[in-house]
Amino acid sequence: MTEALLWAILVASVIGAIAALAALVLVRAGLGGVGREVREELRAGREEARSGSRELREEVAATLRAGIESTAAAQSLHLGEMTRRLQDLIEANQTALERIRATVDLRVRELQEGNEKKLEEMRRTVDEKLQDTLEKRLGESFKLVGDRLEAVHKGLGEMQTLATGVGDLKRVLTNVKVRGTWAEVQLGALLEQLLTPEQFARNVAVTPGSAERVEFAVRLPGPRDDPHAQVWLPIDSKFPQEDYLRLQAAAEKGDAEAVQAALDGLARAVRLAARDIRDKYVHPPATTDFAIMFLATEGLYAEVLRQPALVEELQRVFRVVVAGPTTLAAILSSLRMGFQTLAIEQRASEVWRILGAVKTEFGKFGAVLEKVKRQLHTASNTIDETGRRSRAMERRLEVVEQLPGAEAAQVLGLPLGESAEGETASPVGGDDLEV
Repeated sequence: MTEALLWAILVASVIGAIAALAALVLVRAGLGGVGREVREELRAGREEARSGSRELREEVAATLRAGIESTAAAQSLHLGEMTRRLQDLIEANQTALERIRATVDLRVRELQEGNEKKLEEMRRTVDEKLQDTLEKRLGESFKLVGDRLEAVHKGLGEMQTLATGVGDLKRVLTNVKVRGTWAEVQLGALLEQLLTPEQFARNVAVTPGSAERVEFAVRLPGPRDDPHAQVWLPIDSKFPQEDYLRLQAAAEKGDAEAVQAALDGLARAVRLAARDIRDKYVHPPATTDFAIMFLATEGLYAEVLRQPALVEELQRVFRVVVAGPTTLAAILSSLRMGFQTLAIEQRASEVWRILGAVKTEFGKFGAVLEKVKRQLHTASNTIDETGRRSRAMERRLEVVEQLPGAEAAQVLGLPLGESAEGETASPVGGDDLEV
C-alpha cells in the first residue's frame, strides 16, 4: 500500500509539471485568443490538478495514519509477546542457576573432603619420609664424624712426625757448619734462578795469589779495551742464628735490657762477618770495591735494618752491602738487566759492522749485476740472430720431403734411438709435402 501511494504522488507531480510547462510554452508563443482559451483550460486543469492533489494528499495522509495506527498496534502486541517471553526466559534462567548453584556446592564439598583425605595421606607420607631421611642423615653424619675423627687422629700422628722433623731441623740449624751450608744452598738457588751459568761462579778465588775462595761471585764485564777481562762481585752468606734467637726470646718475654743486649750482640756478629768479607774478598781491581753479605732469612735481615747506623757503617767502613732474599733477588734482577743491555749494545755494534760490510759488497754487486745485464743483452741478440737464420733455412727446406726416422738416422750417421725420439717432433717445414 505504501508503494501505491508513492506511485500516485509521483504521477500527480509529473502531470502538474507537464501542465506548467505547456502553459509556459503557450504564453511565450503569443497565440492570442487561442492562447487565452488554452490558458483558461490550463488554469482549470491546474485547479483540478491542485484539487486532485489535495484529495490525494488527504487520502495518503489518512492511509498513512491508518497504517501507523495498525503498525503501532502490531508492535504493541509484539512487544507484549516479547515481554512475556523474556519474563519466561528470566524465570527459566533463575531456575537453572539455582540448580547449578546446588550442583557447584555439592562438588565443592566433595572436593574439600577429597583434598582433606589427600592432605592427610601426604602428611603421613611426609612424616614417614622425614623419619627415614632423618635416620639416614644422622647415620651419615655419625659416619662422617667418625671419619673426621680418624683423619684428626692421623693428623696428630703426622704432627708428631713433623715435630720430630722440626727437632731434627733445629738440631741441624744448631750446627754452625750445617747452618752455613743451608744458607749457601739458598744463595745458590737464588743465583741459579735469576742468572745464567756464565754470569756467576762458585768457590771463586777472587784475589790473585790468595787461597781464600768466596762462596759465589758474579762475573762483571771488564774495561772496554780488554773485552776478555772480568771483574768479580763477591757474595757471601751469613746466618748468625744464636744472636737472632736470643733477640726473639727477649722480645717475647718483654725484657728491654735483654733485647738491647741481644741487639748489641747481633750487631757485633754482623760487623765481624762484614770485616771478614772485606779482608778476604774485596780487592779491586780484580773485584768490585764492595761485596754483598747475604742474610738467609727476611726476619734476620729486618732486625739488621732496624739498627739505625749499622747498615750505613757496614757500607762506609767495611764496603759491604747487606741483602736479604728479596733484596738480593732485586739486585740480581738489576744486574741481569744490565747484562742484557750490554749484550744488546755489543750486538748493535756487530750489526753496524755487518751492515758496513754489506754496503761495501753491495757496490761491487751492482757492478757485477750490470756486467751480467750486458752479457744477457749480448746473448739475447745472438739468440735473435740464430732465430732469423733458422727461419731462413726452414723456408728453404719447405720444398724438401721429410725422410722416415730410421732412414734419416742412417743418412746422418746418428744412433737409431735418437732418430726414433726425433720422429715425435714436428717436421722442419710443417706438414709433409710432396715435391
